[in-house]
Parts: sequence; C-alpha cells; structure tokens
Amino acid sequence: MDFKQQVVDTLVKVLPEEITEEQITNLIEKPKTSDLGDYAFPTFILAKSLHKAPNMIAEDLVGKIDTTGFEKVVNTGAYINFFLDKKAFSNEVLHEVLTKKNEYGNADDGKGRNVPIDMSSPNIAKPMSMGHLRSTVIGNSIAKIITKLNYQPVKINHLGDWGTQFGKLIVGYKMWGSVEEVEADPINNLLKYYVRFHKEAEDKPELDDEARAWFKKMEDGDKESLALWSWFKELSLKEFQTIYDRLDVHFDHFTGESFYNDKMDAIVDTLEEKGLLKESRGAEIVDLSEYDLSPALIKKTDGATLYITRDLAAAKYRKDTFDFVKSLYVVGSEQSEHFTKLKLVLKKMGYDWADDIIHIPFGLITTGGKKLSTRKGNVILLDNVLNDAVDLAKKQIEEKNPDLKDKDTVAEAVGVGAVVFHDLKNDRRDSFDFNLEEVVRFEGETGPYVQYTNARALSILRKAGTVDYADAKDLAVTDPEAWGTIKLLQDFPNVVERAAKTFEPSVIAKYALKLAKSFNQYYAHSKILADDEGLKARLSLVKSVSIVLQMSLALLGVKAPEEM
Repeated sequence: MDFKQQVVDTLVKVLPEEITEEQITNLIEKPKTSDLGDYAFPTFILAKSLHKAPNMIAEDLVGKIDTTGFEKVVNTGAYINFFLDKKAFSNEVLHEVLTKKNEYGNADDGKGRNVPIDMSSPNIAKPMSMGHLRSTVIGNSIAKIITKLNYQPVKINHLGDWGTQFGKLIVGYKMWGSVEEVEADPINNLLKYYVRFHKEAEDKPELDDEARAWFKKMEDGDKESLALWSWFKELSLKEFQTIYDRLDVHFDHFTGESFYNDKMDAIVDTLEEKGLLKESRGAEIVDLSEYDLSPALIKKTDGATLYITRDLAAAKYRKDTFDFVKSLYVVGSEQSEHFTKLKLVLKKMGYDWADDIIHIPFGLITTGGKKLSTRKGNVILLDNVLNDAVDLAKKQIEEKNPDLKDKDTVAEAVGVGAVVFHDLKNDRRDSFDFNLEEVVRFEGETGPYVQYTNARALSILRKAGTVDYADAKDLAVTDPEAWGTIKLLQDFPNVVERAAKTFEPSVIAKYALKLAKSFNQYYAHSKILADDEGLKARLSLVKSVSIVLQMSLALLGVKAPEEM
C-alpha cells in the first residue's frame, strides 16, 4: 500500500476542486520528528482563495477529514498532521520486505534499455592511484543502482591507452630504461620514466617535440613504437586487474582510446561534409564561438588527432552498438567543458541523441589539502591504501573478536569496503581530504559501522534459531522505539529511485547510515528475544533490516560479512 497516496486520497475529498491531486502530492511533507506525525500538509496555498488564515483553514479541514485508516489526524498551526496506523503500516512493510527480499525496491523504469557507463579509465603505464578510485566506485555503484530499476548498464573501461603521453613514455624509456628494469617492476618504473621526462622537459623543451614525433609514428603505424606501446599496455592491464578484483569491479568492455583509431576518419569526413570543419593556424577545428566557448580542436597542425576526436568516435560507436537510452560519463568535474563541447559538436553533426549523453562529474580526493598529480610524482597508490585499510581492519577485529573465524577474509571485506563506502558517502561533486584512520572505524559514519550493524542483526537471528515468517499473518510491531526503523524500511524504494535519478550513490550510503543508527537505537532499548507474542514480529523487523542493509551495501559495491 502507498501510504502517502492514502493521505492524498483523504485530502482530495476535503480540499477545493481547483487543487489538483498532483499539487497535493507535491505539497505533502515529512515532519522532522515523529511526534509531529508521519505526513503533513501545509495550508498556506489555500489562504488567498478561502480568505482565511492558514491555521484556521487547517483546523476547519481536520474536522471534515475521515480518519479511518489513521491513528489520528490533527492540526498544528497551518499544518494538517497525519499519524499513520502503526500496526497496519508495520505489518504491511515487513511482509513486503520479507516476501520480496532482494527484489524489494525493484521497478521497471528502464524497460531493459541499455545505459553505457564510461568509468574508471586509468592511463596505461601509470599506477592506479586514489585519484582513480572515485570514477571506478561511483560508476560501479550507479550501474548497480540503475539495475534495480531495470536499466541494462554496459560498463566501459575507456582506458587512456593513446595520446602524446605515450610518446613521452617511449622517449623516457629509451633514454633511461631497460627491459629488465620494466619487467621487474612495470608500473613503478614506467611511472619513474614519465615523472623524470616532465622534470627534464622543463629545461629541455626539445624533449616535448621528440615525444610528439614518437606519437605521430604510433598513429602512422610505426612497428617499433606500436610494439613498445603494446608491451606497456599488457603490463599495465595485469596490474590494474589485481585492483579491480579486490574492489570486485567488473567491466563489459575494455575499449580504450586506441579502439577508435580506425573510427575517427568517418567523424572527420562527416564534419567536413556538413561544413563544420574549419582551419585555424594550421589546425582543424569546429567553431563554438556562438556558445562563448573556445573551438573544439579536431586535428593538430601535424595531423594528429585529439581527445575530443576519439570521444566523438566513441559516442557514435556507442549509439550504433548499444542504441542507448542514456550514455553516462563518470569523469571528474574539471572535464565539464570538454563534455559540453562534445555534446554541442554532436548536435551540430545532426545527432539529437547527444541530449542523452550525461556527464556525471565528481570532486577531487586530496591529501593534506593537496591535489594528487601523477605528472609531478605526487600520488597515493590505491593498492597501498587498500593494504593499509585491511591491516587497520584486522587490528580492530583482533581487539573486538579475537576468536572470529576466517579473519583475513573478513578484514579484506571490511578494509576495502571502508575505503569504498567513505568515497561514496560523500556527495560526488564534493572534494574531500582522505584520512585512513577516520575511514576504517567501527563507530561513526563509516562503512564498517553499517557492516557491523548487519552482522549484529544476523547474530540476533542466529540466536533465535529457525523462524518461519511465511505463516505469520500479523507482523505488527507496536514498540514505539521501532517506528523510525520501520518508516526507513518503507522508504527504501524511494531512496533507490532518488539515487538512480540523480546518479548519486551517496543517497544510498547516507540512507544505510540512518537505518543502521535507527536499528541500533531500537536494539539498545528493546528486548528483541523476549519470549512473548510479539517475538516473531520483532524478529521479522531484524530480518528486514538485515535484508535492506545488505542490499544497500551491495548497491555501493561493499561486501557484508556475516560475522565481524
């Protein structure tokens, strides 16, 4: 039953006809505290037409309302406050969660249509740093969230495997590297060459010219440069995969920038045919001055292609291949102008589906207030952070539960989960400073706190033994301490929908924290395992909380250990 709709239906019968059902629905609020009711309707909108003070209108209307199905309906100032029938509400909510289980909150908004998600996208021959974490886990979580609404995500790792940086790397390798050194420690040594190149190029600008020449050789099919590039790529992918395995992140396509090399000529041809390509200082551009933007640079003076050229080809390929309903790009906020240009060029080319391309920006992870930079060698390696997080988790597990079986597996789930949860609990547009000690705590607004709450709920259920909820007709929980938890359980489908519409995993993470906190308050004040007639209803609440907490964690890409 839709309890908000019950309030709407009740109000429709007493409000003036000119107030539409849609208006009523949009005006209904949820009071900040339960003592003010479960839903509230403000009467200010009626003051002008009824020529009365809002508080008097509220008082008059309460006298006309049929309170059947409600605990009570009262007016508080200008508001009509509805208190739901707690027994009917809790009985219905708990039955629905226990019946639907992991399908609770599912909807068919997407009708099975495809949504490519461009995510993670590390650069070949550079280590995965904390800077890569955000795109990876935000994209992974969005894929899981929209799946609940029956969209079909297509997760694409658009690897940075093409561009002038490979010319720089080849120059660096040929000047300072060796096969033996690279084979011994691929990523760190390739990074060393890259960083050294940038330092030396500050005093020797001719190195940049040499790097551009090597990249042009790659584009022209030179065997030596392509062999080096292929070797760097193979070594990098092996390293990346170990981290993706730890994060439990999987991709449908590893189609990096190089995949579009043979698809860019068609884009350039279309731009020429439509008269959009112009020459500017020897380069070829699309003029965007009508939008107060600098031009989109399609080809450099030496004929080499650019990032936007490959992105145009990628966008067209994804539309042709997946016939997407939306195409998402989980890329940092600093690239916002790039995606604005990308969509404008596609629109100029006559592709109206450009409107379905959505850039999902996110803020930076800083350390000590400073931005991470691979070019300057200022990086925090993601693998090292995960290792340190797991070590911290294991230390706390040893203190709290020294007899726990399979401590290493649990510590991996808690440590890695803590890092992922901490990222996703922040609004994605916000930047944040990373402090590992704050992340891996079992108390406070952390992933381990939510995991521990679920483990506590499962522990209660184990103590209770086998309980058959199927034959329980009455699961009404009358304990007032449980009311907040039950209302949160009922709100889960709305939370999923809101997170999907805003592409905002933090909505799920913040909800999980609220549900965990509410349940722990209930646990602290209630004798759940007391052997009385309300036992099965209370256990059904515990079971429902565990189901929804596990789903919430799963939507964030965080594991839920049964014991901690």
